[in-house]
Amino acid sequence: MLAQISNLQSQSDVVTLQSKLSSIRPPQEFFDVRRFSKPANFSEIQQRVTYNLGYFQANYAAIVALLSVYSLLTNLLLLFVIIFTVFGVFGINKLDGRDLELPMGRLTTSQLYTGLLVVAIPLGFLASPISTMMWLIGASSVTVLSHASFIEKPIETVFEETV
Repeated sequence: MLAQISNLQSQSDVVTLQSKLSSIRPPQEFFDVRRFSKPANFSEIQQRVTYNLGYFQANYAAIVALLSVYSLLTNLLLLFVIIFTVFGVFGINKLDGRDLELPMGRLTTSQLYTGLLVVAIPLGFLASPISTMMWLIGASSVTVLSHASFIEKPIETVFEETV
């Protein structure tokens, strides 16, 4: 029963991802330079940002994902720590609670998790994940909000609002 619920959840996640990917606007529309202009006042910025965040939501999510990949590729130590930790936890879980038999002795699951923690935490601090996250937040905010505030709403929506 639980496996069926989990399978239904993963199927709904795939459908949600597919619907998000299908809502990505084409590059010709996203980079339409004819619609770029300086907003007249703060009220117009608010209106543009409110509209464009909903309209280009999937495009903005893709930009944030690409910036995330870029930040990991430029911080290889952080990428190594993440991969090391994920594979370490995966490997320990693969033991299914049994002890690891080595020629020099036996290690319990608790000892393996502790060893992984002892190695991953100092490496994690050296990899500066907080500065990477701050850069990602800043770069994403500037990119998304500047695009959303400088691109005009389509002319059709202007007519819909006045009616």
